[in-house]
Amino acid sequence: MKTPFYTLLALLFSISAISQTSKKQEDREAIKTMCGCFEVAFNFAETFNYSTDSLYKPSKTKMVKGLEWAQLVTDTDDKIQIQHLLQVGNPAEPMVMKHWRQDWLFENTDLYSYNAENEWKFKKFSSPEVTGQWTQKVFQVDDSPRYEGSGSWVHVDGKSYWENTTPAPLARREYTTRSDYNVLMRGNRHEITDYGWVHDQDNTKIIRETGKEDIVLAKEKGYNTYVKVDDSKCAAASQWWKDNDKKWALVRAKWDEVYGRNKDLVLEEKVDNKPLYKFLFEEESYEKEAEIDEVIESFVKK
Repeated sequence: MKTPFYTLLALLFSISAISQTSKKQEDREAIKTMCGCFEVAFNFAETFNYSTDSLYKPSKTKMVKGLEWAQLVTDTDDKIQIQHLLQVGNPAEPMVMKHWRQDWLFENTDLYSYNAENEWKFKKFSSPEVTGQWTQKVFQVDDSPRYEGSGSWVHVDGKSYWENTTPAPLARREYTTRSDYNVLMRGNRHEITDYGWVHDQDNTKIIRETGKEDIVLAKEKGYNTYVKVDDSKCAAASQWWKDNDKKWALVRAKWDEVYGRNKDLVLEEKVDNKPLYKFLFEEESYEKEAEIDEVIESFVKK
């Protein structure tokens, strides 16, 4: 007896749904592999320059090592949130510094694309454009925006990786020493390895001016390795997060409200001659919800 067409179609849809669910779970497991305690090595080298200035000086090769605790903050079906904390100094009395944060959103349609000069353009994608994809949203130490991009996790030949190219502001290692370019086009590859994971980057340093074509100034290679070690090595960082997570939940909530306005975002570089992290960390170290909300709002240009 022949199988009715609609029965066969329903079976095919069922098989497809099971396959998609399995793929999504594999994606989630890959992302969460980036949590835990790691010995990290940050390596950056300027590879090519295209400047017409005979006195041009490339950035020095940078190699830094340390311990990094990647704390799982949120773990829901469509959202995984990981906060990174650097642990440095004497192992007996280490210093902990809040580092970058990465949020992973499944089939997300709302993104902020960095333009230049502390401006992010809001972009809305259709659902078909992001089917099966994960958006990685990366944030600064004060949870202000850094860069965002969407792509599919790939699991093939024993490898699991995710790739995306997206514009970003200059990294701290650069903006403290350079002002001859204003956009870093980041080619990001996150790959899970047998020792942990690696953040492989092929970056382009760009001069961007309104009404003009972008000028490529130089190329850069980044290769950051995360070697998994016992979580006990990051005990100080883990405890720091337990002691401070309520404050940073307030900070994230305010930023989520700002991002949720779904319109172009322009931020002040400084208020009262201080960057935002000075208010949240070193000097005032704001703790209360009202003062956190007020100071973050003061950095958002109307």
